[in-house]
Amino acid sequence: MTTTEALHERLLGAWRLVSYVAVDEAGERDYPLGEDAEGLIVYTPQGWMSAQLVRRDRPPFAEGRLESGSDAELAEAGRGFISYAGKFRVIDEHTLSHDVSISLFPNWMGGSQIRIARLDGERLELSLPAPTELWGRRREAVLTWARL
Repeated sequence: MTTTEALHERLLGAWRLVSYVAVDEAGERDYPLGEDAEGLIVYTPQGWMSAQLVRRDRPPFAEGRLESGSDAELAEAGRGFISYAGKFRVIDEHTLSHDVSISLFPNWMGGSQIRIARLDGERLELSLPAPTELWGRRREAVLTWARL
């Protein structure tokens, strides 16, 4: 088994978000969805992936139905939620491509999100390949997941 096949096999299954932190070049830490963010990422044997991350403190809508949400409620709900899915590919022993077919953020659709993967037992760390402009500063984003 090659190293890319081994990484593919080790990724399969469901993972729960442990933390999502963005660190700027000065070392300042920020938690884009709060320190208690929740999330789920799933990788299937057929090569599909799906990821959802949510801010826990999003306020409920005044009405009990999604279509009854005001523009402000919908905007606030969207600000605290990240979701996308599509095929995934293992590029090399540390690099993944999430090839996005659906996403809450329309600009990602049809593109690829490259991630550096580090697996340590039942923990998966996904990060960007290099610091990038996030929320007004150059940052490195690191998402840590625990196998479910």
